[in-house]
Amino acid sequence: STFVGNFVIALIVSYFFRQLGYGNAVDFVFLLGVLSIGLWVTEAIPPFAVGILIIAMLLFGFGTDFLLGESLPVEKYVATWTSNVVWLLLGGFFLAEGLKEAELDRALFRFTVRRFGNNPERLLLGLMLVTAFASMIMSNTATTAMMVSSILPLIKILGKSSNYSKALLTGIPAAASIGGIGTIIGSTPNAIAIGALQEKGIQISFIQWMILGIPTGLFLVYVFYKFLLLKLDLQKTVLDMSEIFKSEKVVNPFKRRVVIFTLIATVALWVTEPFHGIHAAAISAVPIVILTLTQVINSDLVRALPWDTLMLVAGGLALGIALVDVGLSDIVMNQVKNLPLPNFVLAFIFSLIAVLLSNVMSNTAAASILIPLAVTLSYPFSIAVPVIVAISCSCSLLLPVSTPSNAIAYGTGFIEQKEFRRGGLFFILAGPVSAFIAVMIWVRLYL
Repeated sequence: STFVGNFVIALIVSYFFRQLGYGNAVDFVFLLGVLSIGLWVTEAIPPFAVGILIIAMLLFGFGTDFLLGESLPVEKYVATWTSNVVWLLLGGFFLAEGLKEAELDRALFRFTVRRFGNNPERLLLGLMLVTAFASMIMSNTATTAMMVSSILPLIKILGKSSNYSKALLTGIPAAASIGGIGTIIGSTPNAIAIGALQEKGIQISFIQWMILGIPTGLFLVYVFYKFLLLKLDLQKTVLDMSEIFKSEKVVNPFKRRVVIFTLIATVALWVTEPFHGIHAAAISAVPIVILTLTQVINSDLVRALPWDTLMLVAGGLALGIALVDVGLSDIVMNQVKNLPLPNFVLAFIFSLIAVLLSNVMSNTAAASILIPLAVTLSYPFSIAVPVIVAISCSCSLLLPVSTPSNAIAYGTGFIEQKEFRRGGLFFILAGPVSAFIAVMIWVRLYL
């Protein structure tokens, strides 16, 4: 099987690494790291299962003296299940589910159509901007699913060959992924970067991230919109909106008011974190508590939340901690620093590797591999590069499998795989360049 193949390759690579004589603990984490990367890239097992495997192996390796001959404290690896990052993401998941239950997602789409009208170019921009803003609060996957399901009646009328169908089914997934750059909870790599920096004693507030993330995300969305207009002729498209407004589910007014109140309260608390001092992860408890107490979200909906993402994140964080604990990240970065390259070149190389890796594996997994290495660079790159990597990981749009957002659009059957290459190649260059420039300015001005 592919799993056995990955394990054999990891053993062979680790055998040669062992000859360098760094010690059992370093060799063990190196083996685990190589195996995890292989499993993430090949998807021999589900990505979340790799996260569980990492924590289990760290507990087995360091929690007993059976494998390495000595035991070490392992509480920190288990604690990643309840880390600030996990709570932040969980709060975002509950909020997104509440919006769907209150039908506020569809209301948002109808508002966009009414606001931007039937002009094809203006409506495309409106849908991409709404998608980008929604993905700052909801998961990129949920946002794409919401927007694609809303535009599907229009796509069916236009047909598969229509340039406007192609523009919508590439523009909306891109806006969902790139829009997630805007907030800490908008994209999992953002939360991983925050978690890694917190381990180093560097605190970045919700509003500090937004000062960087929102302008960068919106700039990339707008530039890609202009790129789509350049590549696809949309002026002759005629839109029939009658199908869009046919069905509307009746929603309990109490539930809708609860969700609106919770959304406003949560976002307001996140944004004003520097003034009241309540940690963003603690604020994430607001939607979790309110939406469950009021039965907006019931037990069935809780069971349907993407818990697998949290398992993957917890495993990635544990691997990052282990890399630092045994000194493997320092060993790797010392070799990198010895390269005859200035730090700003290394920073750009990190961002390029991030976007390339994220196109063939989970962007969460790519961030989990690169960010723990990036934090060991010298200041200010120790702060800048983890954030650059996180943003670059959100710019992976080359293939249908590069991101769940693309997969959802591809799953409609109205777009071919080759149509994603246009945006994918655009973001491989535009993402890292924009991230590098924006983050270096942000670090100098605000941190």
